[in-house]
Formats: sequence, C-alpha cells, structure tokens
Amino acid sequence: MKFISKLISVLAFSGAAVATQAAERPNVIIVFIDDFGYGDLGCYGSTKHRTPHIDQMAKEGIRLTDFYVGSSVSTPSRSALLTGCYPRRVSMHVNADPTPLMSKGRQVLFPASHKGLNPGEITIAELMKEQGYATACIGKWHLGDQLPFLPTRQGFDYYYGIPYSNDMDRPYCPLPLMEQEEVIVAPVGHDSLTIRYTNKTVEFIKSHKESPFFIYLCHNMTHNPLAASPAFKGKSQNGLYGDATEELDWSMGVLLETLKEEGLDQNTLIIFTSDNGADEHFGGTNRPLRGQKGTTYEGGFRVPCIMRWPAKIPAGQETDNLVTSMDFLPTLAHYCGYAVPSDRVIDGHNVSGILEGESMASPTETFYYYQKQQLQAVRWGNWKYHLPLKERIKGPHFPDTEVGEARLYNLANDLSETTNVIDKHPEVVTKMNQWIEQVRSDMGDWGYEGRNQRPAGIIDEPFPRLLK
Repeated sequence: MKFISKLISVLAFSGAAVATQAAERPNVIIVFIDDFGYGDLGCYGSTKHRTPHIDQMAKEGIRLTDFYVGSSVSTPSRSALLTGCYPRRVSMHVNADPTPLMSKGRQVLFPASHKGLNPGEITIAELMKEQGYATACIGKWHLGDQLPFLPTRQGFDYYYGIPYSNDMDRPYCPLPLMEQEEVIVAPVGHDSLTIRYTNKTVEFIKSHKESPFFIYLCHNMTHNPLAASPAFKGKSQNGLYGDATEELDWSMGVLLETLKEEGLDQNTLIIFTSDNGADEHFGGTNRPLRGQKGTTYEGGFRVPCIMRWPAKIPAGQETDNLVTSMDFLPTLAHYCGYAVPSDRVIDGHNVSGILEGESMASPTETFYYYQKQQLQAVRWGNWKYHLPLKERIKGPHFPDTEVGEARLYNLANDLSETTNVIDKHPEVVTKMNQWIEQVRSDMGDWGYEGRNQRPAGIIDEPFPRLLK
C-alpha cells in the first residue's frame, strides 16, 4: 500500500524532474556522525585530533561554516535530513509514546517505541530509488525500531546497523545489530561498530559500482558510551573521544580510497556532517560556539559539514552561507533527477549554486530552533534572537537556566552569543516577531499545533528487537 500511495504522490509532483542521464548522475554518500562537535576536526580548528583524511576532503571540496541540522538531538535531526522538513513539521520533535519514558521528558525514541517516522513521509531514499538508485542505510537509524518504521520500509534496499543509540542497551533488549529486518548479533560490541559499518559500506560500493547508488552511513560514534577498536584505542591526545574521532577519520580515508580504486571518486558526492553538536561532558568541543547537544545555542545546532564532488564542486571553497541538512533533499533533486514533492510542505532549498561557487546568497532566510515542542530562538541573516520565555523546556541533561530575558546576538561578530544587543536594534526584534508569528501558525509551538504539521507514525503494540 505504501508503494502505491507513494507512486501516486510522485505522479502528482509539479514540474518535470531534471532530465539527467543515469551515467551523469552522481553517486551520493552522506556520512552522519553522532554527537560530533563544531571544533572537533583539524580543518575546524582542533589541535587535539588528527583528522588528515577529512581535512584533505575539505581542501578538495567545500567547507561550510554556517551549517545547521534540524535539532540538537538525534531522532529529530535524522528526520529532518531524510524528509527535508523541520522535525516539528513531521511530528518527530518529541517522544510522544504512551509509556513511562514520556514522563521523563524524553525527546528521542527508545527501544520498542510506539512511534516512528510516518510511512507516508517521502524520504530521500525513496526518491532516489524511484530514479534507479541502489539505496543503503548503514549504521544508526533512530526513527523507529518497529517494522513499519525500519529503513527497509522507508526506501532503503539494504539496512545494516543499530536501530537506535548505542547507550540504549537494556536487560530486556540487548543492543541489537540488524541486517535488513532481523537481529543478527545481540549484544554487539561497541568497539566493533565503526569497522563493521566501514566494511559494509565498502562492500555496497563495490557491488553497485555499475549503477548509481545512495548510501546513508550513520556512525554511532562519537555518542557515549565511547569506544574504539584496538588499533585506535589509547592512540589519541583526547582519550576515548579522540580515539573514536581518529578511527572515524580512518573510515573516511577507506571510503575515499575505495572510490578512487573503483574509478568512482570524480562523480561521487560525499558529505560529512553530524546529527548535532558534541556533548562536552565526554571530550568533544563546540568551540568557539556556545552551548552543546540538547541546547538551542549555536553549539547544539551548528555542526561541521564538508562536501566533496570533483566533477561539480570546485576545490578549496569555504562558505558562510546558511545551509541546513533539510537542503539535502531538494539539492539532490537537482543533481539526481527526481522532483521535489509538491503535495506537502518541504522546508529545505536547492543550494547547488552555493556548492558550485555560483551564488553569493543563501535561499534560507530564517532558521528556527525548537527544543522539543517549544520555539526558543530564530536566526535571520546574522541575527540570532532568543525568545523571552516565562518557562523554558529543557533537555534532561542540559539545563538552560536563563529564562525570561529576550536576547539578540549578532553572529557575524559574536559566535559565542555573549553580548546582548537587543536594546540597540528594536527594528530587528520587530521583524523577528513577524517571523515568529508566521512559524507558530505554520508549525505550532508549545501548547498548540500548526496548520501544516503532519502526524508521526504510531503502532499499538510495539515489541523489542531481539535475537531469534
């Protein structure tokens, strides 16, 4: 039924897809790291971590300094990347399970959750698959561990990985490694995950080199509990976090070398980024940004992003244009030949002009920072406005005690959000309030729904993913 409904939706899209021959379409690999900070790569200023392969990738492509993800925690951020929509729009901004977990203020999905990404949503993978791409999700999923929500039901031909975070090992559900829709190892060793995912990605590249492929590679590192394989453990200058980071760099090196060996590197778009900022309790850093994972400061939402595609993206570029993970879906539509869905709101924009060095302006005028149900901040140009809130929803591990005061920062010269200039720019606040009223009507805010929100998927009787 899902295939039929999606086919009808595709046929209803407005405009023709880009007329691109299969041989000209790029392979696409999105590498999504977990809880990785803005300052954790050499090319973003790290002096603790050796990341030569990723740094070289930046030299050969484009480094984005103002790149944002849809949320400062895992599940919502992943929904934004795959659907091109704010998490609140697709109702993946909170864990709305009718379970005791909800009473603890959970934002992400847990084992045997009732909730998942609605099967009626259209993912990048589904759009790619309809254009003849071979599609694979390798690594952490975290958009629902029940059958209707698994990657294989959301457009991916192949799935290999863990259905949620690696800290969700439970007595009733040992951490499961899945292939397709079955658990194949439980519990799986944390220190083996980066190698396992790298090897599976290499296998998929080699077995699908004759046709275009899309790989969504989602590493569990550097999420706590941290781990690294014996070859990397104890080798960095920053404990296990540094060890895991340097193993991720090794993994990127393996992928880049494989693409070269197979003659695919010139026409493969490879993207490296993170699902949210680092949790600084465990060794990561978001400097010079303020805040961290789970906050609506820059350190929660702004992350490293590097893109390499020698056939299209000029080498040695850096851009401070505002680009988001929601832009992946419409940008890949431009390059890969599918049409952006027209029967629903898509929040992302085509940023191909920025990537190719042809555009000096971002198509994204505003960016909205939600914490769970609550709109807490807005970016417009270089201005960042923190709303005055009588009560602020907080992340369970990252309390923000500054409640009530409206704050305005100029990110052009105050990345660390330290100098409140609200009294000097009332005209900016007036404009911000106009944007706020519009987005509240569109997507909602704490206590009420927006007119263009769509429901998440819910099932009545979930069960844990167990080894048979």
